[in-house]
Amino acid sequence: MSAKEYRTVSSAQGGLLTVSQVPGIAFGDRVEVRDSQGRKRNGQVIRSSSIEVLIQVFEGTDHLDLESTWVRFLDTPLEISLSPEILGRVFDGLGEPKDGRPPVVSRLHRGINANAFNPAARTYPKEFIQTGISTIDGLNSLVRGQKLPIFSASGLPHNRLAAQIVRQAKLPDEESHFSIVFAAMGVSYSDARFFQEEFASSGVLGNVVMFINMADDPPVERLTLPRMALTAAEYLAFDLDRHVLVVMTDMTHYAEALREVATAKGDVPARKGYPGYLYSDLTEIYERSGRIKDRHGSITLVPVLSMPSDDITHPIPDLTGYITEGQIVLSRELHNQGVYPPVHISPSLSRLMKDGIGKDFTREDHPHVSNQLYALYARALETRNLASIIGADELSARDQRYLEFADAFEKRFVAQGEDEDRSIVETLNLAWELLSLLPTTALTRVTETEMAKYHRHAGSELQQPEQKEPLA
Repeated sequence: MSAKEYRTVSSAQGGLLTVSQVPGIAFGDRVEVRDSQGRKRNGQVIRSSSIEVLIQVFEGTDHLDLESTWVRFLDTPLEISLSPEILGRVFDGLGEPKDGRPPVVSRLHRGINANAFNPAARTYPKEFIQTGISTIDGLNSLVRGQKLPIFSASGLPHNRLAAQIVRQAKLPDEESHFSIVFAAMGVSYSDARFFQEEFASSGVLGNVVMFINMADDPPVERLTLPRMALTAAEYLAFDLDRHVLVVMTDMTHYAEALREVATAKGDVPARKGYPGYLYSDLTEIYERSGRIKDRHGSITLVPVLSMPSDDITHPIPDLTGYITEGQIVLSRELHNQGVYPPVHISPSLSRLMKDGIGKDFTREDHPHVSNQLYALYARALETRNLASIIGADELSARDQRYLEFADAFEKRFVAQGEDEDRSIVETLNLAWELLSLLPTTALTRVTETEMAKYHRHAGSELQQPEQKEPLA
């Protein structure tokens, strides 16, 4: 720690402090700011040159008297103390305890701006992760080491869905559940209390590390919080050989804080005022997940982001889609119909699903069942659009069966209880119950062997496609 303090502050605006005539300062160094009354604030160097240094002050720069403000550069990056005792704890965006308990005492301290994984050291994500949610497990499967975001919107139950994933996520072939790192940015007090009470009541809190930034906390703190969370995840995964699931909500609040700081710095804006480096900044966060060769542990990332104005082409979801391996999209229409979770099947996708399902991971019929459900539901949605034009009574008997299949699919497969934890076998059996509502001639993406084994009416009267049967 430097023994020198500088009183050469030249400006303070928007949480940023400019200090002149300070040589040899490194980017990312921690800073201690002391005001005229002796109160201390924390900061970090975000720009350094031979002329001046720009400091990001986490507590803000309000009520600072520039003439009597002292700045000390600590010659160390922003760090977090790490030990197994971080499990069950709640921290803020600076790694300080937020649960009223003492700080974590450890000899191990790590900077939060870790180096990116060496691509040659990575191994391909695989192995099915069971979330207990049919629309994810059955149709958009999550695999170990994947980055699978949830695209939501204001008013949709993404927080409830995120909490359910935290409670239920597991590897089916291993007894132990995931260790969870939960990062919440810009949340309300009610949401923060919901997460803590939800994890405590379900008994998983002792296996969760929580990082929480409230909506009225300094926005610049949101820029360090995901990096704090991922540093903790890397410790749990690659030092303690744990499987770690990182859930981050809401990345939109992070991107808005980044835009606010970038504007105050004078960076040139790009799309919708976000800085041109938004893509590389998000990549720096998302790419800290994955698996490493010869390591048992892994980091699986589920970021949650709310799309402004329900616009999936907005820069935040748009760039996130380029970086990650798919997306789970929530539907306002299904939510208004009372369906939970309101997962919009058509635009949802898991690009690594094929590497985590099938005979060696879930069940041999899983890939074909998933493809068949997608195909039938897409056909049913086309029929639903046609019915809205010409009327359902004008449809053929076969088309009316597709309409009934779509209703049954949304009410029985997509919809499930918030505390309902379905195993992958239960999900696949439910899928076959729905497929059995249609004649076998309509099932073109499953094999005859699979139909003979799982279809309720294979070889019976349902071979006649136009024969009407109630689909209740």
